[in-house]
Order: sequence, then structure tokens, then C-alpha cells
Amino acid sequence: MTRCGASFIDQMKSATPLWMMNNASINRNFDRVRRTSKPIVAAVSGYCLGGGCELVMACDMVIASETAQFGQPEISIGIIPGAGGTQRLTRAFGKSRAMELILTGKFFTAQEAHARGLVSRIVPPELYLDEAKSLARDIASKPPVAVRLAKEAINKAYEMTLTEGLNFEARLFHMLFSTEDQKEGMAAFVEKRKPEWKGK
Repeated sequence: MTRCGASFIDQMKSATPLWMMNNASINRNFDRVRRTSKPIVAAVSGYCLGGGCELVMACDMVIASETAQFGQPEISIGIIPGAGGTQRLTRAFGKSRAMELILTGKFFTAQEAHARGLVSRIVPPELYLDEAKSLARDIASKPPVAVRLAKEAINKAYEMTLTEGLNFEARLFHMLFSTEDQKEGMAAFVEKRKPEWKGK
């Protein structure tokens, strides 16, 4: 348990439902992470538990070290995950495994997180931060409008039927043909040169 986690739990131990509702900024912050238009890459090494695990699951991509362990141990202190853990873990692991993890508070490894799609890549502990920065730089080198719309389309896949999702994707795809970056990207491809993105 981190000092930050212990401090937050100390604050919550005598909280009332009204106090929790009035101090729900952590949930709003996690929702901001999910809703931001820029892709967010998380880097994880060691223990990533409770709210930390929920924060990571709200991110778009996760680079984990081989030592990373994840978990939602809230049940052990008389509560449940309250910032998306029950929903995101169930979508990734399925009902039965999510039930086991959340109802027992047991941890799961980076390897299991990777197998379930919660982690993009697993690397040695000394490389996890550099690998996350490298991934972020790679994405930042792409056309910003297309990146933003691709993220939006991928996130919608969790909220729509396949038919709705395909229609949504097609609308975004067509919309990109009004951007300067689409013209530049295709011209650069034909001319065999590196594109210069303007984010327009």
C-alpha cells in the first residue's frame, strides 16, 4: 500500500455517503482521462492496485514492466472499486474471472493483463518508462486529427453495436477527407517523402 493510498483510506474511513458524493473528484478526474482527445500512455512497474489500477485501465495504452502486478483489493477494506474497476475489469476478463479477482482482492500479473488486453507490452523493469515514452513519441508523430478520431472510434466500439460502430467509423473516415493532413499524407506517400502534419 502506498503512502498516498494509505492517506486516502485514512480520510475515507469515517466518510459518509454524502461526503463521498461531494468529494468524488477522483472519479471525475478518471473520467477526464477517459474523455481526453489525446491518447494517454501509462507506464507501470511494481504494484498497481485499487485506484491506481482503475486509473491505468482508464488510459489508452499501458506499457508494463515484468514486475508489474495489478489488482482491485478494495473488498479487503469493506468497499468495492468505485472508479470503474468493476466495469473495465469485467469487460477485459469476463464475468467469472473479474468476479474472482474483485471478490477475493487477489492480484494479477502483467502477463495476465497482457493476455486480456489491459497491457499493450511487457518489457524489462529498466525499460518500461523509456518504452512508454517511445510509444507516445511514435503516436505524436502521426497526424493529430486522425489520431484523435481513431481514438474516438475505438472507444465507441465498447458502447455501440457492430453496425452502429461501423457507421460511426465510416462517418469519421469520410470526415478526414476534409483535412489538410489527409491531402498532405497522401501526397507525401505518392511523392515518396516524409509528411509534414499541421493538425488541420
